Amino acid sequence: MTHTKRFQPSEILLMGPGPSCVYPAVYRALGLPTLGHLDPDFIDLMDDTAERLRTAFGTRNRLTMALSGTGSAGMEASFVNFVEPGDRVLVAANGVFGMRMADVAERLGAAVDRLDFEWGKPVDVETVRARIESEPPYTMVGVVHAETSTGALTDVSAIGRIVRESGALYLVDTVTGLGGLPVAVDEWGADIVYSGTQKCLSCPPGLAPFTCSDRAVAKLSSRTGKVPNWYLDLSMIVQYWSGDGARAYHHTAPINMIYGLNAALGCLLDEGIEAVIARHRNAHERLVNGLEDLGLGMLVAPEHRLPMLNSVTVPDGVDEADIRKRLRREHHIEIGAGLGPLAGKVWRIGLMGHTARAENVDRLLDAFRDSLSGCV
Repeated sequence: MTHTKRFQPSEILLMGPGPSCVYPAVYRALGLPTLGHLDPDFIDLMDDTAERLRTAFGTRNRLTMALSGTGSAGMEASFVNFVEPGDRVLVAANGVFGMRMADVAERLGAAVDRLDFEWGKPVDVETVRARIESEPPYTMVGVVHAETSTGALTDVSAIGRIVRESGALYLVDTVTGLGGLPVAVDEWGADIVYSGTQKCLSCPPGLAPFTCSDRAVAKLSSRTGKVPNWYLDLSMIVQYWSGDGARAYHHTAPINMIYGLNAALGCLLDEGIEAVIARHRNAHERLVNGLEDLGLGMLVAPEHRLPMLNSVTVPDGVDEADIRKRLRREHHIEIGAGLGPLAGKVWRIGLMGHTARAENVDRLLDAFRDSLSGCV
């Protein structure tokens, strides 16, 4: 009897809210021989990965790295390092991930002011301005750039100008935006920004690209107590990722995942960030036009839609879960369901990274046409 039975998953076209289809170059990188986490060749690769992340993020922040964990680890790190009990935190929430930001901050004992907006619409810049100007100073203001739960894009640059004038730290979630939308951390005036590998970077889930400004580092250095999460304590992790002097062991990094991220960033930079952004936009427009031909509409207004996450309104009388099951079973395509108040009301279609290609859009449209036959 053998216990080494090989697992062979079906090949599924990943067109949900993440993960996305993985670049072949990333699969090859993941299979390379594992090195030690302090091996000099691996440290060189870490340095190269950090520099590639700076380019992708649009920043020169010294503290730029990939945290061990998914995008949610990036979110957690953003709060546990820079927020202390009693700090005033404003979170602008227009979907699941803004609400999750507020939840994490509350667990740390922060005084959280959650500013809620309608799901499917962006955060309103002037409403944020009015709240900031009418309240005592905030320590941090957090917003989601590309809300994965709805497909809505928020103008984080405009909000950044307001936050910087207030003196608060500015936190931006770009888990779904990085690698598919223009990301310009320094131009936004953002102090803390995190993302994930499994969306538009088309690398498997497991790392959280992360960057923070010197202002944020100063806040970290002036804490009155220890960071309450040892694993995500940036004051220790930076000693492993920093290029200055000998590296200090903190935890064993997911070495092959960093190989994969480095390769994914290489794919992004080789194609060119502007070209990748245009490819996402073209795939999105092709999808929207095709869905309209099928009689399907979009949740988000055209000027606020994400190209990489498309919320499609489920027609009356259609069982949205049954359609998703048919797409998976009969066409080997995965799409996502709605969350929260949008559960049962929308399908979420991802056009992320390597997935965002015309041939994949056409395959999905054909599958939708077959699966919806007789339903609408």
